[in-house]
Amino acid sequence: MKKQLVSFAAFILWSVTAFAQADSTEGTFWNPIPAMHEAKQAVEVESLFPMFFYGGFHAGVGYRYDQFRVRISVINSGTYDGEPAGTKNSSPAFKRYYKTSPGFFLGYSVWRTLEIYGYLELHTFEITQKSTGLTRDIHSTDVGGGISYQFFFGRHLYLQPGFHIYLRGDHSAGFNGETYKIPNVDLAPVIRIGYRLWSI
Repeated sequence: MKKQLVSFAAFILWSVTAFAQADSTEGTFWNPIPAMHEAKQAVEVESLFPMFFYGGFHAGVGYRYDQFRVRISVINSGTYDGEPAGTKNSSPAFKRYYKTSPGFFLGYSVWRTLEIYGYLELHTFEITQKSTGLTRDIHSTDVGGGISYQFFFGRHLYLQPGFHIYLRGDHSAGFNGETYKIPNVDLAPVIRIGYRLWSI
């Protein structure tokens, strides 16, 4: 949890620095021309690209209308262990992987490209007991919220760091007399790379 809080603090600091620079009439390295990222409507594709480093994948597509954005995504974490993100009941005896799972997001830009959003994700987790290698699947409907900021490099390419909180009900799985309980809350920094395909 400490790592997640440090990452969140770093994100807030980075965002504050961005806000301080973003009003410049000369632009910045992430917005070379002020307001060039603004659009009445837009279609964007993006990826939580670190998943590819673990043999997994993530892809999302979103539609923006004024300040609102709807987005759908699919994730598979490969060998990335999501268990340390849990704030309670996280177990050092187990690993937790995201199997291919969809998500649905609704966001609102509160200032330029600073976005807050809520989501519903239909996760399937593969739980692995480290000592035996046994695996069990847990299905969970997760809800949560996030905050992120789109740093544009020109008119189309952007980087979007953020922070997510995931909430879920009680779920468990048995392993040779030992019970695994999935954490009810996950805290996770995220970073996505995206591309604006179309805008008006």
